[in-house]
This record gives sequence, structure tokens and C-alpha cells, in this order.
Amino acid sequence: MQRLQDRVAVITGGAGGIGLATARRFAAEGAKLVLVDLDENVGEQVAAEVGGIFVRADVTSEDDVIRMFQVAYDTYGSVDIAFNNAGISPTDDDSILTTGIDVWRKVQEVNLTSVYLCCKHVLPYMQRQGKGSIINTASFVAVMGSATSQVSYTASKGGVLAMSRELGVQFAREGIRVNALCPGPVDTPLLRELFAKDPERAQRRLVHVPMGRFARAEEIAAAVAFLASDDASFITGAEFLVDGGISGAYVTPL
Repeated sequence: MQRLQDRVAVITGGAGGIGLATARRFAAEGAKLVLVDLDENVGEQVAAEVGGIFVRADVTSEDDVIRMFQVAYDTYGSVDIAFNNAGISPTDDDSILTTGIDVWRKVQEVNLTSVYLCCKHVLPYMQRQGKGSIINTASFVAVMGSATSQVSYTASKGGVLAMSRELGVQFAREGIRVNALCPGPVDTPLLRELFAKDPERAQRRLVHVPMGRFARAEEIAAAVAFLASDDASFITGAEFLVDGGISGAYVTPL
């Protein structure tokens, strides 16, 4: 399918995980890509692979965010899709009783404030065009609680979901759609590293997935491509769950 033919897409966190899988999917669907990440070496390699450009930027810096969208516009002449995907999940973000204020603030900056900045500075381009699709990466933990807590991560993703809903409503009549992607646990290098250190913690999470496995990054990328495309033309302000049934489960199959 070529649903994104010649549309200009900016992907943050584009050098790995869901961002990388989405870059490949968008390229296959004909998009012109601007990949944003802090990892310059990998970012350049991925950009070359998908025929796009790479911009090194810290998405918690307003100046960097302004610059990355300006580069996208100057290079391609529009900004049609913004996949605001960059985020972190540090191991020292745990129970509220043990998570320090510095960890709390860092996660909020990277996971929530960066999405605020990206939305704030891409919206004027889309307003001038009279169209655009913004997809913000939230999480299934934005809609349900977990006793294996990552308190700042969970709070940040709840903020992303609420903000996306509000922007989707506010800008709907300007032709701009804003949706929150809510993935379940995804089999990425970050998750594998985290769970390799604590297999018991991994199993405790896996048992709650009705499908019996974590998502593949390519499955999440397919959902992003749908939300970015005209196939989702009447979807805005949505919490788009791609979680293998976790949020609908009470007891899972044996």
C-alpha cells in the first residue's frame, strides 16, 4: 500500500524500537522521512536505509524542536505527519515510595514535556496547510494501573493521553487529527534488557497478556501507519490501544 505517498513525516525516537519500525513502514508506504534522535550514528544509518534525512535533536529542548520541524519544512515543503514517539523508562523509576524527585522530573521532561513541545511547534505548519496527523505515543498504562509500578512513566503517559484527547478536539475543525497510540509491552531492545535483569518481573507482566506474548515493533508501526493515513480520517482524540487484549482482560487463558 502507498497510503502515505509523498507525505512528510517527522518521527522522534526514530533510531530504534517502535520509531525504527515505523520509519521502515512509512518508507514502504511512500512517505518522505525526517528521523529525529540523539544517537547520531544509528540515526544517520536508518535515514540512509529509508531514504530520508536525520536531525540530531534533544526533544526536551524547545530550540531543538523548533529547528527539527523547520528542517523538515525547508527540505520537503510541508509537515504532514508528526509521530511524537521519543521516551524513556529508567529502572530507577519504580514505586512512588522509592522513586526520587530527579528521576520523576527527568521522565516527565522526556515523555510528556517533549510531546507538548512537539505538538506546540508542529501545529502551526499543519494549520497553514489545513491538514495533518499527529500521533503521540502514550501507553496502555495510561488507562489501567499496575502493582509493578513505574510511577513517573505511568503518570507521563496519562498526561500524553489527556493532552492528545484535548488537542484532537481543539483542532478537529482545522483538518488536524491528534491521537494517542497506547501500545502494550513491546519486544524491543529496551524491554529485553530490562527483563533480562529480572526474568520474574517479565513473567509477571507476560501472564496478563491474553495473546501470550509481547507485541512486535512492526505490529505497533502498522497501527501508526493506519492513524497517519486517510484510512483513519474520522479518528481523532482517540486512545488507540494496541495491547494484545491486556486492557480488556480479567483472567487470561492458561
